[in-house]
Amino acid sequence: MNWPRAILHLDMDAFYANVHILDNPDDKGIPLIVGGQPDQRGVVASASYEARAKGIRSAMPCSQAVRLCPTVKIVPANWPRIHECSAQVMAILEQYGPVEKMSVDEAYVDLSEQERPEEIVREVQTAVHSQTHLPCSVGLATSKLVAKVASDHDKPQGCTVVPPGGEATFMAPLPARAIWGIGPKTAEKLAALGVHSCGQLATADLGQLQAILGKLAAELQQRAQGIDPRPVQPNYGPPQSISQEWTFNNDINDPAILRRQLEEMCQSVAKSLQKRQLSARTVYVKFRWADFTTFTRQKSVTVSIDSDIEIYRLAAAIWEENWPPGQRMRLLGVGVSNLEEASVRQLGFGF
Repeated sequence: MNWPRAILHLDMDAFYANVHILDNPDDKGIPLIVGGQPDQRGVVASASYEARAKGIRSAMPCSQAVRLCPTVKIVPANWPRIHECSAQVMAILEQYGPVEKMSVDEAYVDLSEQERPEEIVREVQTAVHSQTHLPCSVGLATSKLVAKVASDHDKPQGCTVVPPGGEATFMAPLPARAIWGIGPKTAEKLAALGVHSCGQLATADLGQLQAILGKLAAELQQRAQGIDPRPVQPNYGPPQSISQEWTFNNDINDPAILRRQLEEMCQSVAKSLQKRQLSARTVYVKFRWADFTTFTRQKSVTVSIDSDIEIYRLAAAIWEENWPPGQRMRLLGVGVSNLEEASVRQLGFGF
């Protein structure tokens, strides 16, 4: 095959659940979810395929998951182990080409320099499974969009290759929602025109599409044909912001609890800054009341900061200015932005 570009997309199968099973093999083969407790507003972060067979899905409230499958086992996410396994996977991928990491369990690899990428893709899948003992699914195509759709085409442990020139044919029978950029509202608008599949979107009247989608119409029509010029980008550069947030098990209006949580999050944010050798000029606090009213407030400093004490002083000032005493909170968050390299720790600040 003549590959103008060859992009592999790898997606780990039920990653959090399978990481747990690595260290707890007795839990293999049972309905298992990684998430919070049902009585504490927990949601499903990952579900084994046995749990999925019961109708359980990611982001579902754990209370609903238990109703669907009363025998399901719920375990917390082992984040140190998850990150350790993720690093192993990414290190394997880097042996084959430039890697763009999308999350702990998902990445693109540019195989364009490989002579026979359609053969390498199976080698990559086998290497990941044999070296980490974790299953994954892979897709190979000439674009990131089609490669990602292909990796999801035959899960779990699927391997789907879409040859050059076959992109539109592969995409045609799939629902329009398979295309990134088409959410529920856009899908409703398309359905009103009788457009349900990628094939129908690819051949739809562009004028009619523009009437309901505006400038996005032409781009979505290209995506429906598998056209996606985005390159694999190994380096995103430094983060634009770093944040932490906490959803309380029960709505909280105790100032001592709120202050303690705010302080702990500031410590975590400061550690992340220092680990990356960054400092920040802006601190912001996210508020969510019991009725789901949500807003963010911020303060900026003239000299960048990176210590938990300084971040907390600013965050506490924001919190005191915006939290009416007695107001019940569902969520509290803190973050920093306007980041820059911190060659020397800054001590003083003003605002």
